[in-house]
Amino acid sequence: MEPLVLFFKTVVLRPYVFIFLAAFLFSAIKLIGWPRTWRFWLISWATAFVCEFSSTRTGVPFGWYFYNGSTVGQELYVFDVPFMDSISFSFLLFASYCVALGLLLPLGSPLYSGRVSLRAVQFGLNARTSWAVYGLTAFLFAFIDMVIDPVALRGDRWFLGKIYYYPDPGWHFGVPMANYVGWAVVGLISLAIYFPLDRRLSSLVPPLSITQRLLLGIGLYYGVLAFNLGMTFWIGETFMGVSGLLMHLPVLIILLTRLLIHRSIYIAE
Repeated sequence: MEPLVLFFKTVVLRPYVFIFLAAFLFSAIKLIGWPRTWRFWLISWATAFVCEFSSTRTGVPFGWYFYNGSTVGQELYVFDVPFMDSISFSFLLFASYCVALGLLLPLGSPLYSGRVSLRAVQFGLNARTSWAVYGLTAFLFAFIDMVIDPVALRGDRWFLGKIYYYPDPGWHFGVPMANYVGWAVVGLISLAIYFPLDRRLSSLVPPLSITQRLLLGIGLYYGVLAFNLGMTFWIGETFMGVSGLLMHLPVLIILLTRLLIHRSIYIAE
């Protein structure tokens, strides 16, 4: 019963993680269906856990870092790795995948007329499992961690808590660059397993509202980003927050410019 009790304690201690996880499950099921969603979650979680287990013992692939066990008894750990940490990789990878799809999928005609229209996206198998999507997803996955990890490292100044440390702090607000390489590796391995499964599963018939459903995953990416930027500014790390904001703003502008069509409406006098 103890693991079950610790799981419920984890939910109480980290409700924001499970809110993001629920948003992932909802948006993923809407976009790719349940058979693909549970495979995506299991693959990405298992890959992240193995990589975290390895890195805390060998330094591969994230570089050396250690969990200090400060929340043992308050939340669930699996072999000294906090459960909530490894499951976070799953919803972040899916959100990164959605942003990559929004940037790279072929576009169709506007979905409806009005002042602001959405462009239809073509959700074909070859397009959504292309090499470009594969590489860009891994990049965006590591890119969002460049906002998450610096503020998480300062968890003692907000409600995350000081749960880990780097024995050799890096130049990016204390985070070594090897950590971001490790995130990209987790993304590349996970998608390298998931994409062939996507191709082998039964055909996915995209709904007419595919762009709106894709926006759910994109919204998850920027929701997590906004949460972490909010924590960054809240603890008084203004330069770090502005840096993260300026890093991600160009991507958001490109994405909105690509998916939204703004129409000027003139009223005859």
